[in-house]
Amino acid sequence: MRDKTIDYILRATWISVSKMYNEAAAVKGSTMATGFALISIDPIDGTASTSLGPKMGMEATSLSRTLKNMEDKGLIERRRNPDDGRSVIIHLTDFGQEMREFSKLVVKSFDHAVKDKISPDKLNTFLEVAYQINDIACQKNILKKEVLADK
Repeated sequence: MRDKTIDYILRATWISVSKMYNEAAAVKGSTMATGFALISIDPIDGTASTSLGPKMGMEATSLSRTLKNMEDKGLIERRRNPDDGRSVIIHLTDFGQEMREFSKLVVKSFDHAVKDKISPDKLNTFLEVAYQINDIACQKNILKKEVLADK
């Protein structure tokens, strides 16, 4: 695996994690995207639909589809924002709260499994490196400079 690019290792790892989460969600007739949305919605006050996409890192069209499916399944309900009638607040239903707890349990179980198998030192190093890689990726101009320098 040492001859693989960092990009390949990140993608392959995320695909494995994503597959695991989707398999766990399928037990309850759900998906990873739905579980992630459930965890991202404030369980007491709800969350403005406009802030949910950025919070989850999802495009508006994907989020709209996910929210529509969640509404159809009775997980959420949309309510007008009392402070601004033009916007909508997404609230969890009782069933949504129940499924949110299941989603949190799955995420925490995976987190505990990783922490049980990887030493704190190695895990801290991984987190440090992951944050640095994220920072580098967020500096989009770095990639452009690298690619353009070769031309």
